[in-house]
Amino acid sequence: MVDTSAQGTAVRDITELEAALTVPTPEVIEDVAKLTGDIVVLGVGGKVGPSVAGMAARAVAEAGTGATVYGVARFSDPAARRTLEDLGVVCVAADLTDDDQLAALPEAANVIYMAGNKFGTVGNEHHTWMMNAYLPGRVAQRYSTARIVVFSTLVTYPLADASTGGSRESDWPGIVGEYAASCVGRERMFEHFSRINGTPVLQFRLGYSIETRYGVLQEIAQAVFDGTPIPLAMGHASVIWQRDVAAAAIRSLHLATSPPRALNITGPEIVSIRRLAERFGDLFDREPVFEGTESGTAYVMDGGEMQRHFGFPTTSLSEMVETVGAWVSRSGPTIGKPTKFQQRDGSF
Repeated sequence: MVDTSAQGTAVRDITELEAALTVPTPEVIEDVAKLTGDIVVLGVGGKVGPSVAGMAARAVAEAGTGATVYGVARFSDPAARRTLEDLGVVCVAADLTDDDQLAALPEAANVIYMAGNKFGTVGNEHHTWMMNAYLPGRVAQRYSTARIVVFSTLVTYPLADASTGGSRESDWPGIVGEYAASCVGRERMFEHFSRINGTPVLQFRLGYSIETRYGVLQEIAQAVFDGTPIPLAMGHASVIWQRDVAAAAIRSLHLATSPPRALNITGPEIVSIRRLAERFGDLFDREPVFEGTESGTAYVMDGGEMQRHFGFPTTSLSEMVETVGAWVSRSGPTIGKPTKFQQRDGSF
């Protein structure tokens, strides 16, 4: 069995980080052992994709099923491809928007769909709709006989009152901006073809994945460390460590249904941005600088249903704060892609 003690709380460099983020839990290994057929991760080249595909490949090796885990992306970065291959992922370079290349992708009984567009939506709305709404329909038809976990987002919900526990899966969409609208479009396209073809689908509503190189915690920690003012209008957030995201994505293949169901993927608490900054301030021995005041509403979710199926995440908020704080304090490298979690008008 693999060592499941690696939670990512004392990572020293990128190699250690990426290894820690792909350690499968015993439950992941058990669930992978129950799967029939291969796994394909579409859009594996994003921030979360390598953790999902890498963990799946490691779990397959531990379970001994002999399944193949494919990772599909354009792979403009050769280093990213090598990292995945080292973990046992079979990389397939393809442009999903090209119908011929989409048709030529490997067959698989299990699909984790992670392709999409968020940043740069303003001024390029047509491309965002193509990626987030048109392409999902094409993929749903291509893999109509598979079970599919579809990565979605918490911004399909409206801004919620943080004091009431956040948005729940049964809440109606609350679209603010074209990006959010296109993400609802993605869910609707997969829902349509699930109902037409009987394809089992799970809408994986994520908010927000955290690791040391990017994410809400990294941005707040960096702001405290640099003395940069922290806006408080978006005074709360929902967060979860990326290893737990990857584990949930793989295990969610067993929860896919037709018609589809949705599942909020987040930690057990709604996090106060002010309190997070103060905790980082304690770690760095620096006083956070704030601007504005909390509005009371934010993009926050209730993760109770996820906990009912999978239990609590393996990495606590305190561990996340300590890990990210240590990384920032020694000027660890970042991905350089801000989440823009502070945006309240849907402009990305």
